[in-house]
Amino acid sequence: MTGTVEIPIWMILVLAVLAAIALVDRIFAPSVRWFFRRRLNTAIDELNQRLDLRIQPFKLTRRQTLIDQLLYDRKVIEAVDAEAKASGVPRAVLMRKAERYAREIVPSFSVGAYFGFGTRAARWLSNLLYRVTLGFADDAALRSIDPHASVVFVMNHRSNMDYVLVTYMASSRASLSYAVGEWARIWILENLIRSMGAYFIRRNSGDALYRRVLGRYVHMATRQGVTQAIFPEGGLSRDGNLRDPKLGLLGYVVSEFDAADDRDIVFVPVGLNYDRVLEDRILTAHREREVSGRDFRVRIPAMVAFLGTLLLRRITGRLYRFGYACVSFGRPLSLAQWQRERGIAFRELGQEARFEAVEKLAETLMQRIGAVIPALPVAMLSHLLLESGDEWVAETRMRQRAQELIQELESRGAHVHLPRADHDYAFTTGLRMLALRNLAQQNADGQLRANPAEMTLLTYYANTIAHLLR
Repeated sequence: MTGTVEIPIWMILVLAVLAAIALVDRIFAPSVRWFFRRRLNTAIDELNQRLDLRIQPFKLTRRQTLIDQLLYDRKVIEAVDAEAKASGVPRAVLMRKAERYAREIVPSFSVGAYFGFGTRAARWLSNLLYRVTLGFADDAALRSIDPHASVVFVMNHRSNMDYVLVTYMASSRASLSYAVGEWARIWILENLIRSMGAYFIRRNSGDALYRRVLGRYVHMATRQGVTQAIFPEGGLSRDGNLRDPKLGLLGYVVSEFDAADDRDIVFVPVGLNYDRVLEDRILTAHREREVSGRDFRVRIPAMVAFLGTLLLRRITGRLYRFGYACVSFGRPLSLAQWQRERGIAFRELGQEARFEAVEKLAETLMQRIGAVIPALPVAMLSHLLLESGDEWVAETRMRQRAQELIQELESRGAHVHLPRADHDYAFTTGLRMLALRNLAQQNADGQLRANPAEMTLLTYYANTIAHLLR
């Protein structure tokens, strides 16, 4: 009993490390976690005092807790049981499948990532590429939104920059939760996007169980008051026109809404427009092939060279930005009020009637979005050049027609962005942007016309305001 036991030095070192880890985990870590949690709660309280729309507790809940809530939601369990009965697949297998879907969808929001990095990066990138401006905002109506309502920003989808631009422009009002497509599921980028509060969706998925899990998550987030941002069009416009709305995500938001029991859902229409869309050549590539046979494809070396050129010009102070990027916020729409005016209740409707009601709501939202899309210099000048066809037009006459177009748009209630509130400067800015890309031509006599080889791209930009002129 009193004999000597020899222990190797490496084992003593391992035991010492394990003891230190246990000491830190049991004694120091709880107090450190409490300290940082206290600082985080203080930061959240300060943010909620500054933001028009508070960060809801649901958004700050641990991700694993949300996954468990979603996985054991009554309707998810019913969907698992129904598929097990129909397909003969064991229930345990389907539950693992549902858990995989839940982990794929549920975000992991971080206040530090969103406000410490995300909004600052969004502001830097937006101002690097564009002259960012606020077109129109119904501030009185936005301030009058019920603070307990679930707010959903609905917007047209012009570019992948939309996520960045709206995050920047809305950063003083709210933290937005986006639905992001599978294109963003790239290592590192995926985790960053999750920490920004976004959730991933599979577009056009035919899996009934997946759709049920996704629908229940959107329902949970909406009912708990999470501020969301969705694109009713479902994808980027490839011709510049507003697309017909897709009803999937919007249906998940409103399908089980009951004005008597649920907090109101308020939709805020957002209109975006750009003097230059970064991916315009890619979006119009299919049409361009049909018209001229030219082929524009995504080439990684060309993209890297393009970004390198931008950074070099930025460093040397020779960067000429891509014109104006403008965001407008329209008059909010209360879902409870919209239902009362039509005498309907989503929860009480059958499947077909509910689909028709969602379709009518989507049409109303798209009309409101279209009404606040700003008319920018490039779009207006593209419209005038196409209107002239192959005809050469004197610059003075074109300026006059531009003023007439602005007056017509304003008479229709459209929001026209005039840089420096100067008609001539707006015309000069638009012409310079088109001339730099060789979309507009000018002869020795100073006359202007559209470049016949670039009609597809000019049509794309003219279409961004076509709905305002119908």
